[in-house]
Amino acid sequence: MTETATARLLIIGPPGAGKGTQASRIAERYGVPAISTGDIFRANITGGTELGKQVQAIIEQGELVPDTLTNEIVADRLQQEDAARGFLLDGYPRTVEQVHALDGMLSGASLDAVVLLDADVDAVVARLLKRAEIEGRADDTEEVIRHRQDVYAAQTAPLVELFSERGILVSVDGLGTVEEVAERIASGLDAKLNAPVGQ
Repeated sequence: MTETATARLLIIGPPGAGKGTQASRIAERYGVPAISTGDIFRANITGGTELGKQVQAIIEQGELVPDTLTNEIVADRLQQEDAARGFLLDGYPRTVEQVHALDGMLSGASLDAVVLLDADVDAVVARLLKRAEIEGRADDTEEVIRHRQDVYAAQTAPLVELFSERGILVSVDGLGTVEEVAERIASGLDAKLNAPVGQ
């Protein structure tokens, strides 16, 4: 990427597909900040802020944080100086309504590419149960994990169709080693970002 180029990117996929791991690699590669709503929420929960308390109660029920709250947090983050030349969003937008809110925040600009990490539900559930056991996450029962997958399918899957229609979707197999998946993402993004406008 040249010094003047921008890369406004988004990574989506079911919970547990490895978005966080790949997000940091993509952000480093393109020299943009990785903006994770999950990280922002967790920092507030750990800090015991009012926002943190609201978010924790919602997350413990396996639900998604309301659009209004999330939109406000993301809009504030995108105003910060390090995001002026681009960014990689992780965990937002999750719904069509949030996509429209993001369009408004970008003032006429739009996302350059959207990476979709595709992963088999049963494989992801097994991965998350293993992680819960290692990290001692008592709230990550199979029932809660599968509920999150259902919520993702119902609310976020329509974004795949929307971004596909916009011609900015890069679908990547999310199963395999971190390096294998990273290589697939790099190849897909390079092809998409370097393609002539309109392709």
